[in-house]
Amino acid sequence: MLIRAMLDSWCPMKPAAVALDPRIKRTRQLLHKAFHELLAEKTFEEITVHDIAERSTVNRATFYDHFPDKFALLEDIVAENFQAMLELRMAGSIGTCPESVKQLIRAVCDFFTDLASSCQKHQRQFAPVTESKIKSLLRDFLLEGLRITSPQASKADLDLRATMASWAICGAALEWSHAKTASPEAFTDSVFSLVCTTLQLQPHAT
Repeated sequence: MLIRAMLDSWCPMKPAAVALDPRIKRTRQLLHKAFHELLAEKTFEEITVHDIAERSTVNRATFYDHFPDKFALLEDIVAENFQAMLELRMAGSIGTCPESVKQLIRAVCDFFTDLASSCQKHQRQFAPVTESKIKSLLRDFLLEGLRITSPQASKADLDLRATMASWAICGAALEWSHAKTASPEAFTDSVFSLVCTTLQLQPHAT
């Protein structure tokens, strides 16, 4: 699943693996590929579901079986790319909560940096969908961890902490990807200190 590698490092309990039907996986791969190809030819606004279905050789009914619109397809691509970035960042990581959060921050930085360099033409068009999706993914990850590390806290409190931290990480990383006013390491340490306060983590050495 999307945050499997990060979640494994956050807590000792592994979530059950969810296997994607090979036919569903192949169809989504075709739609992803078609979408990427069309982006080299058109702006995001110009691309239609008909274009994507035609290029992928998947009929429109099948497209709608998987996604309600092209924005949902874009969100799925963002999620897949972020998963790859997350797994790369977590490789060999020490399995502590603070270390997991640091790696999470670095993963978001890497993601936005790659997006800025590889999708300059479409960056402004993608920005609202991408930012919203990353915030949602971060919130889900952090909330799952908080439920394990703070079992006595109320749901409202956990929701608030996860939401505030996800917005802080995403917003700061996005700004950093444009300005690069500090090294990745220095930036991560700065954001980590602030996020620790929000999440009520103990920033011990790793």
